Amino acid sequence: MEFKRRKTKVIKVGSVKIGANNPISIQAMAKTYTKDISATVNQINRLKSAGADIIRVAVKDMKDAKAIKEIRRKTDIPLVADIHFNYQFALEAIKNGIDKIRLNPGNIYNADQIKKVVISAKKHRIPIRIGVNSGSVKSFGVSLVDSMVKSALDYIKVLEKLEFYDIVLSLKASGVNDTIKAYEKMANRCNYPFHLGVTATGPLIPGTIKSTLAIGTLLREGLGDTIRVSLTSDPVDEIIVAKEILQSLGLKKSPLEIISCPTCGRCEVDLIKIVNNLKDRLNGIGSRMNKAPAKRIAIMGCVVNGPGEAKEADLGVAFARNSALVFKNGKIFKKMSQVDSINFLVKELEKIF
Repeated sequence: MEFKRRKTKVIKVGSVKIGANNPISIQAMAKTYTKDISATVNQINRLKSAGADIIRVAVKDMKDAKAIKEIRRKTDIPLVADIHFNYQFALEAIKNGIDKIRLNPGNIYNADQIKKVVISAKKHRIPIRIGVNSGSVKSFGVSLVDSMVKSALDYIKVLEKLEFYDIVLSLKASGVNDTIKAYEKMANRCNYPFHLGVTATGPLIPGTIKSTLAIGTLLREGLGDTIRVSLTSDPVDEIIVAKEILQSLGLKKSPLEIISCPTCGRCEVDLIKIVNNLKDRLNGIGSRMNKAPAKRIAIMGCVVNGPGEAKEADLGVAFARNSALVFKNGKIFKKMSQVDSINFLVKELEKIF
């Protein structure tokens, strides 16, 4: 599926290019205390393995800022420092090798302080994300959306007056509609790349729904160059959801797509258990999938739609009570036991990947 992307500048964050026709990158945020170097490095490695392209860390004090030096030495993924309230943390983070700074216009707005950060960012050739957030945005006596847009535009003017143009922009609200409207309103007012996300979305399921609605809508409109899904959950869940959003829109290649039915009273096997077990077994070969052709696997629980879906897949199984009909390349391959059918799928995928 092709979407006409909004034309933007290209901003480089470490080795990752954001904007224009570059792939939409997935960002994550470590949920550790940054000063706990071991825990932070371990979580960064988990997030990278899950598919993150860029990772942000919280910098709430000078110990966090200083820890970036050692974290940077032990990791090779682009890192962003999340700065609030104290501009000096940004200066320290830049000195210690951070790849990008996020500044919040709601709590870092002193012109002299911003200038010092800009001078340092210029010297080290790193970008700044203007991260407008509905929870801390200054009210200008207008709607929340208009306040967010004005806050962003005012901050852009400050940076541009200092001849700084390596800017990424985000306008995150906790509501889906406000988030969409804010990005839409900003789209024609600048050419800086957009970092998409919804803030404070809540637990896994409601957070996934809100993030998918907002991020998915904006991506379909051609808006957005990098995304972060925010969930009150394990940070790896954020990466999984972000990947699914991009893959569902055809914006990211999925090396392996599992199609499975939701089950109903016609299903005579524990399909939920079967699918989860298959996913667990396939995790072991996931790291080898990126260079292989994409494959679709259909796991169906009965004979109503099962054979049809299985025929449309590269590999498929349609289950009956005591047996399974296995399909390969759209044709019936063999009737097997339930256990043998799953073992067969895994072995076939291992041959490919």
